[in-house]
Amino acid sequence: MSPQKSVNVDSAEKLICTSRFGTFFGVPQQIFDRVWQALSRPDSRPVAYVSMEIGADPDIFHPVQDFLKDQACTKSENPACLRLLEKYLRGPRKIPNYSGGLGVLAGDTLKSFADLHIPVFAVSLLYREGYFSQLVDSRVGQIDQATQWNPENTPTLFRLEDPEQPGQPLELTVPFFNEYDHPTEAKAHVWMKMEISEELDYFVPEFLLDYSIPSSPPWVREAGLRLYNAKSAIMKANQRRMLGSCILPLTERLGLTPHTIHLNEQHGVTVTLHLILRQIEKTLGPDCRNRMNDKDILAAADEAAKHIVYTIHTPVKAGHDRFARSLYTGISHATGCRILDLLANDSESPHEYNFTAFAMRVNRAVNSVSRLHRDVTRKQFPEFAGKIRAVTNGVHHLTWISEARARVFDRTDELLGWRDDPGIFGEARIEDDPGFLSRLKQAWEADNRILVSYVNRMLAEHRTLADETWIDPPNYLSHLRQGEESLLSPGTFTVGFARRFSTYKRADLIFEDIPALADILLQNNWRINFLFAGKAHPQDEPGKSVLKLILDNQEELYTRSKGLARLVFIPGYDMRIARMMVSGVHTWLNSPKRPLEASGTSGMKAAMNGVPNLSVMDGWWVEGYHEGQTGWKFGYEGPLTADSLSEAPETLLYAEDSRSFYELLPKVLELFYSRPDEYLQVAVNNLKLNVPIFNTHRMAAEYVRKYEMQLEPETEARVLGFARLYKSDSCDWIDPQAQQV
Repeated sequence: MSPQKSVNVDSAEKLICTSRFGTFFGVPQQIFDRVWQALSRPDSRPVAYVSMEIGADPDIFHPVQDFLKDQACTKSENPACLRLLEKYLRGPRKIPNYSGGLGVLAGDTLKSFADLHIPVFAVSLLYREGYFSQLVDSRVGQIDQATQWNPENTPTLFRLEDPEQPGQPLELTVPFFNEYDHPTEAKAHVWMKMEISEELDYFVPEFLLDYSIPSSPPWVREAGLRLYNAKSAIMKANQRRMLGSCILPLTERLGLTPHTIHLNEQHGVTVTLHLILRQIEKTLGPDCRNRMNDKDILAAADEAAKHIVYTIHTPVKAGHDRFARSLYTGISHATGCRILDLLANDSESPHEYNFTAFAMRVNRAVNSVSRLHRDVTRKQFPEFAGKIRAVTNGVHHLTWISEARARVFDRTDELLGWRDDPGIFGEARIEDDPGFLSRLKQAWEADNRILVSYVNRMLAEHRTLADETWIDPPNYLSHLRQGEESLLSPGTFTVGFARRFSTYKRADLIFEDIPALADILLQNNWRINFLFAGKAHPQDEPGKSVLKLILDNQEELYTRSKGLARLVFIPGYDMRIARMMVSGVHTWLNSPKRPLEASGTSGMKAAMNGVPNLSVMDGWWVEGYHEGQTGWKFGYEGPLTADSLSEAPETLLYAEDSRSFYELLPKVLELFYSRPDEYLQVAVNNLKLNVPIFNTHRMAAEYVRKYEMQLEPETEARVLGFARLYKSDSCDWIDPQAQQV
């Protein structure tokens, strides 16, 4: 629970706000009006942040609910307010419109924009069936099920109303064309999620388009039901078009005036196609399609590029959308295909349009998500190498720091103001403070007990469900007789691993040689828990196979180690489970094939709690390792070659990197069990060295430099302060005050 809010509000009624698009809840009316005006004024140069997925479940960051509980606001004589209180205090807390890291990063970024008072709004889709719900069976592996949720009852979500028809949903018309150049209209309702700052003094609206309504064509409704619906190539292409094509109609309908459109990955890049078409029409007139030539298209693309900032998130080819030219000819008009012929051509695959290449070509700024990823991206796209910069990812510290750790930080004088400024950790002299060290240790132990208790309850529930359903419990421990041998114990060294299951992430790497791993433990009588979680994409059969291997390795590991090692898979991974894991484990494992992990953010979340990382030198960890002060490294670190970017099984370096892990593990376990005070210092080093860098306040400040915004002086000063914490790419900008000196 956060400290008292600074906003001047003494009742829940004062958090009700209205506009011509409906009634909302969470900030005072004057705050709502100020934010909306900033997003509507061209001179403030607001930003539209476009992401296929946004992860911001209100069950782990909930400033409005905190305020209501702090103020004991549980009743109201106003019926409308009472309904809102019911929704915020007792409503469902999940918005399952994210699959993993990309969406959660988007949510964290928008939270920091709200905390920093940056005039930004987001655009995404609302998926009535979410991503998917995960069941796990020990014999079958992952089982995919449609997610059932109700946005109407979910706090922070509001369906916009039509100003011309009060009480009726706002219905947006999004134009599409077919191969005959005939227009087809898609319809969507517009939902707004309010991403509210911790102080309730600002918010970022996230506009989520719900295409699954009766007035939309059946193919549109189906494509909009589920995130990353890849039932067919045409459905995948249509879902991308539904994101990119709605942006301009949406902003015009709401009266918003974005100066910059930030593409969080290339999924929404068709907005660029629409910008180019509009510029051509502006230049050549209404019959432009018959008059334009290649030179006109390129000139229009240069104009459109002035409004686009593009962030690329992966070097993995599967993450770069390619669609057959023949497919796009059937779902787009001839003019659009002509533009794509010029700007989305793929030299490696001439029969396909490459939408990553399209996004790379048409922008005023493009960035990777770590320094190493910048270097890799420059090799992948050499023609754009000169403009590719790095903005290393971060995480929203207020979301991911556990309540127990937060209480310790709140009560530490050296950390006064840490909630507003995570940079304070870098200057705080906490490493020699016995009281702080004792409180941090106790908080870590408390978080570990919470995690272990959750896992033990889960194992018991699975054991019971085995008698009641057809599901075979996913964990070997649930098959054992209930007792000490089937439980985890608090204080046992616990390794956490949670992320999307994909072959290059090598979740099963450390179990490559189970006899060798068991011998390490038996020789020293070391106990260890391995906790794994994550989902494989429903169409990623190799990724599902890796998940199944985790299940299949459990019994052998337990038996060979004589019960010293216990491997558990936690189904249904979401943000709540993630926070419990990153704060409750003793080290965070990351074992991708280098350099295919562009950034990775789960390890940053662990670092926010002081938890050391045990990782391959890939993504963010190259910058967060600090010569071994904050954790440990293992695996290949050699030069990047053509094989480095391959996911072929023979190039994944299982034997080499697993041996490196087995050489390192005894050193980590010896430090934890024999020299706990030194282990605690590694945790403190994380707080001092990594919290100031790998937070989204700093990352947001770096993006603001690219946005060319006009900010209020106080906001500008705060942004500059966060930008000084770390420069992901030293060539990217110059400190204006340093320039004056």
